[in-house]
Amino acid sequence: MEPVAERAAAFRAAAPVPPRPPAHEPLAPPDAAGLTALQLLRAHGSGPRGLTEDEAARRLARYGENALPARRRVTRRRRLLRSLRDPFTTVLLCLGVLSAVVAAWGTATVILSLVLVSCVLRVSGEHRADRSVALLRALLPTTATVVRRAEDAAESRTREVPVGEVVPGDVVRLGPGDLVPADVRLLRATGLSVHQQALTGESAPVPKHAVQEPGESPPGPFAPPHLCFQGSSVAYGSATALVTATGAATRFAAAHRAGDRRRFTAFDRSVHGISWTLIRFMLLTPPLVLVAGAALHGRGLETLPFAVAVAVGLTPEMLPVVVTTALARGAARLAREHRVIVTRLPALHDLGSVDVLCLDKTGTLTQDRPVVTGALDAEGRDDPEVLRWAAANAWWTLHLADLPVPDALDEAVLEAAQEMADGPEGVAALPFDPVRRLSTAVLRTPGRLGRDTLVVKGAVEQVLDRCVLDAEERARLLDLAAAEAAAGSRLLAVAVAERPARHGEWSHADERGLTFRGLVTFGDALAPTAADALAELAGRGVGVKILTGDHPGTAAQVCRALGLDPGRVLTADEADRLTDAELGPAARRTAVFARCGPEHKARIVTALRATGHTVGFLGDGVNDLPALHAADVGLCPRESVDAVRECADVVLAEKDLAAVDRAITAGRHSGGNIGTYLRITLSSNLGNVFAMLATALLLPFLPMLPAQVLVQNLCFDAAQLAFAYERPSRAVLRRPTRLRPRGFLRFITGFGLINAAADVATFGVLALTTHGARASQEAFHAGWFTENLLTQALVMVVLRGGRHAAEGRTAGPVHRAALGLAVIGVLLPLSPLGPPLAMGTLPPLYYVLLATVLALYAAVLVVARDRYGRAADAG
Repeated sequence: MEPVAERAAAFRAAAPVPPRPPAHEPLAPPDAAGLTALQLLRAHGSGPRGLTEDEAARRLARYGENALPARRRVTRRRRLLRSLRDPFTTVLLCLGVLSAVVAAWGTATVILSLVLVSCVLRVSGEHRADRSVALLRALLPTTATVVRRAEDAAESRTREVPVGEVVPGDVVRLGPGDLVPADVRLLRATGLSVHQQALTGESAPVPKHAVQEPGESPPGPFAPPHLCFQGSSVAYGSATALVTATGAATRFAAAHRAGDRRRFTAFDRSVHGISWTLIRFMLLTPPLVLVAGAALHGRGLETLPFAVAVAVGLTPEMLPVVVTTALARGAARLAREHRVIVTRLPALHDLGSVDVLCLDKTGTLTQDRPVVTGALDAEGRDDPEVLRWAAANAWWTLHLADLPVPDALDEAVLEAAQEMADGPEGVAALPFDPVRRLSTAVLRTPGRLGRDTLVVKGAVEQVLDRCVLDAEERARLLDLAAAEAAAGSRLLAVAVAERPARHGEWSHADERGLTFRGLVTFGDALAPTAADALAELAGRGVGVKILTGDHPGTAAQVCRALGLDPGRVLTADEADRLTDAELGPAARRTAVFARCGPEHKARIVTALRATGHTVGFLGDGVNDLPALHAADVGLCPRESVDAVRECADVVLAEKDLAAVDRAITAGRHSGGNIGTYLRITLSSNLGNVFAMLATALLLPFLPMLPAQVLVQNLCFDAAQLAFAYERPSRAVLRRPTRLRPRGFLRFITGFGLINAAADVATFGVLALTTHGARASQEAFHAGWFTENLLTQALVMVVLRGGRHAAEGRTAGPVHRAALGLAVIGVLLPLSPLGPPLAMGTLPPLYYVLLATVLALYAAVLVVARDRYGRAADAG
């Protein structure tokens, strides 16, 4: 162990932590922004010479290691118990227990086995996803440079300590490439810029500088220029800073905790709605059967096994297996072919249901780098000479000021003017700093011996303040710059001045008496796949909403360049003035939201969900965590920090809209198969239940014995597994796959009644073709068994793809399963297994009449299917 860690352990063992904090108890991170540096040092009981080793050990014992709170890992046992809380699984468990109570051991065994298989599949799939995400964890910093003293009177010295031993009140040194070990307040800084991509998602370095009297900071939790936060890294420059918060007290840790809560998603809403519909039917069915049997035929509790079998017949026993298999296959295919990891299997269904995708433009619609869009003179006319002067400034500032890499805007200028290496020779440079917001290059003036040219480039107002201009001309140039900014451009002003050559150093005082030359305008470089991906998403019925912290004009300009109509841009301030009830309709109408902070993004996502949309959110920074949590499905790129990846449901190989489109397609593939399975299975089951209840009232014997119902269900269940492997029609992929309970109930009721009509017609055929009491009962069982399996096979084929099923494709898994089901339905009663199941032989006339009934049934199904398809397309 390190000495400080040993001392901290000794302090912990020597005395308990005092109940009241000492006078130098560090303030909460928000207070660090509003105090002067001296006030903050005093509040932390620290100073420019840092802490003593003993004091650092005491604080380490008191506050603990500087580490993120460990997220509790979900064990397989806990996942298994959680999967049993699924509504469909709960229904099946109840029916399995009820079957065991009435001694229907075969039914109970089958149901409980299906539940177990489904749970194991789900647990193993989610466990594999967790392992995949764990492999993506970014490496954390291991050491930090701190200023400490051996004792009060000793001189301070810098040394490397493990990051876990950094404590509040420590003074740390930061240099290029260093990771910021905790939340810090800058005491001194030289040309400092930090990467905050892990926090905000913006990859461009952010200038930071020390201030003596903090003023009003830009909006956003990570925006104050004198604060740096854990999770960021130094791009260039150096700084000395005071640690204000460590471990669980950092803003990074607070955002990390935001992803712990489980949200109620679109999949949950659909499953709960359908589950309660089924539960109502199943609770109603057994009492109806018992009451009808007792009233009409004097049967008592001996009909209870049949009543339970009817309720089981209504239940889609294979649903957990089909759902889990379809989702697991889709997730495996995404991981294998597109390197997309689904961390929560139901999220794949939610992806297929998404009809609104919210995202930031940076890094998704744009490449997160600027490009030069124009160079204007003082009159607003195109002037390539302005770009030449700007490029000369960028080139010689980079080479003479020992900058490690060019600024993003300088890089764009140099890329737009490739010939600058052959321009005037540079003799000196004053690099950009965030306080004066200027950079200056001093060049040999061509053809003017003994004369140098200052080329100054920077923020418009700062450059104009150093130019020789009257008030009217300055106001006109500010209006010109404001008009360009309102159109969405970022600006750099360029000014020049001739000076006598000198041997001494140049200083900031020389940046006076300049001649204004013009403006260089910048826009965002568009992502090469963004326009095509937006068109694909629009074709799939997915609306894209841009939620950005940028200027409204900048966001609108990017949208127009990609062919997306921005309409009226809604700013965060305008959204704040709307109530939640007003924000929902406004969010539906608006395509672009500007000046958004983390809380605005989350509120907009919540408002969209409240209006009935299924919302996906793509983010990568810690500030995106509230919105990721609020969405039905959260997506992030692989390079995101741990907190974001652990909160997200889908981890993409890269931040690319094309990858999102592929993930949505896979979700619709799986969701389409699940929806088709449910519609076909439940409509067929419901029709059979209607028919069984009707015939049970009319016949002096049970229409089917419990064992026959069980065998029929087993055959249908085995065939239904084919839905998990089916390739849905292209029409399914063109719109969100939603399970709306009301429309779903109309579908299964309508087609269930058609199925029941076919069953009742078959009952008439059986009454006509079978004779003799005993023979009639066994023949009736055989005939109805055959008809049930044939109608179920017919439903599987006709309703599988709606009216778009015929797309010139070869027979798929569902067609083959339906054929197998039909073969079993015809041959099983005729096989040696028929007599043990109390099924007798049927006359040939039955099969002729049954074929007629099935032909009429198929014709009605096709007509009803087409009408339903047209209504769905119109809706």
